[in-house]
Amino acid sequence: MADTHAKMTQATPQEIIISVLAGLFAPLLAIFLIVQLVLSIQDTHQPDTASDAAQKATLKRIKPFAQLAALDANAPRVEKSGQEVYDAVCASCHGSGALGAPKFDSKGDWAGRLGQGYDTLVKHAIEGIRQMPPRGGDGDLSDIEMARAVAYLANSGGAKFKAPEPAAPAAAAPSAEGDKSDKSDKSDKKQ
Repeated sequence: MADTHAKMTQATPQEIIISVLAGLFAPLLAIFLIVQLVLSIQDTHQPDTASDAAQKATLKRIKPFAQLAALDANAPRVEKSGQEVYDAVCASCHGSGALGAPKFDSKGDWAGRLGQGYDTLVKHAIEGIRQMPPRGGDGDLSDIEMARAVAYLANSGGAKFKAPEPAAPAAAAPSAEGDKSDKSDKSDKKQ
């Protein structure tokens, strides 16, 4: 009977060692490269938690998206000056000229608008025009505050508008007790 089984050749010890080393080389190379990558990433990200800049950056990253401001509805309203309104509301667009807004302190941007007159500019600021929302997007601003802001902005562009002055305090109304005493005096005189 003929030997039907294939004959296996025996490997030499040198071939076994080369096979084992070649089989281990690829995983060891992958592990080495991963360790090098992690170490290089860690070298570039050294946290500096002691400095003020790091503290400010952390606070900026975790600050809330919105803030709730609870205001007393009965508190007296303090009107803002033209510059305060500009700094709080108008500077975001008029400082950079966003959406075609005339820039602050740019005589060329304001030249065509100044010819419309102060009252028209105030009306446009209150009601809104083109991409500008009514009252610059702050519905809490009064007409007088808007007029002051318009005067401030337009004067920076070469106008000579006079901003509205703060309203004089209203005369003190007579007290209710004073009214009652006046009525009682009149009724006593009739008798």
